[in-house]
Amino acid sequence: MPLLPEAYLPYRDPTEFIIEWTDRIWVDRGVGLIRQNYAQDAVVHSAYGTGVGQDPVIRGTSLRIAMFPDRIGQAEDVVWEQRGDDAFLSSHRILSVGTHTGPGVYGPPTHRRFTSRAIANCLYVRGRMAREWLVRDEYGIIVALGLDPAQVARTLKFQAWQDSLGSPPSNPLLSGESGDRPDDHRAQVELVLELFESVWCRREYDRLGEFVARDVFCHTVSNRTALRPAGMIGTLLDLVAPFPDADIEIFDVVANDCAERGGVRVAVQWLLRGAYDGAPTYGALTGSDVSLLGASHFLVQHGRVVTEWRVHDDLAALTQIVHARGDANP
Repeated sequence: MPLLPEAYLPYRDPTEFIIEWTDRIWVDRGVGLIRQNYAQDAVVHSAYGTGVGQDPVIRGTSLRIAMFPDRIGQAEDVVWEQRGDDAFLSSHRILSVGTHTGPGVYGPPTHRRFTSRAIANCLYVRGRMAREWLVRDEYGIIVALGLDPAQVARTLKFQAWQDSLGSPPSNPLLSGESGDRPDDHRAQVELVLELFESVWCRREYDRLGEFVARDVFCHTVSNRTALRPAGMIGTLLDLVAPFPDADIEIFDVVANDCAERGGVRVAVQWLLRGAYDGAPTYGALTGSDVSLLGASHFLVQHGRVVTEWRVHDDLAALTQIVHARGDANP
């Protein structure tokens, strides 16, 4: 069942559609074009909760441009899949650079530069964004700007997601929150799903070599890059150490083959849920529940993962923790 052109017109394919619309809105500053690109009742799930409609997107985009007037968000990759004949789910990885020279929610300009990644999973139906799951490495930005993450977290709020990220799908190979997925690139998707189940969830770190290449790269938050399986294990231990009994659930999978991007890439939308009762990474332990939304892109070659790009927002976790600890600003 081919994807109807109405899903991505006037562009030649979903990749060009995503890149060009992103540039028109966020690089060329056509913020008002959000009314054309997003459905009126669009639902956007961020690491901090859910927004509904075009107005919150316009407001948030305007504030971000005001804070970082020179910010450029460069598309690193677009991994997309069909969802029926008139819709597709894209997983868009963006590398942003900018300078904090304008006013905004983080206070006066610091005149410092940042480099940060984000991954946006967007369900487009006939050319309009219907649902989005957005994760930014906001913690990394805050640190690069020289700000105190705990102080910033005290000014933020976390709210439960609406109509999303409840119970994970029973078999993400077949279906996710965005709907049924095509049975494409099964071998690569099964490899990544087993990597999650065995290594991420069951903590069988000694099995990582079954899934990744010897010379694997792992690009994770705060612009850190880990090398080889031992380095990747270190990043996973850092992720779960504050929440040692955490569950990591998969909510959507996208796979796409593009020779220019190295071959088959598998994108995964995941959610960590656990109690903050392990390593005191975020200050004094609370034992309270934390939900950490994340996304990863995996490049698979010759039956092994050769690169992972992983994005999650530690600032969202810290926001939940400071409120549970009672030290948030009134």
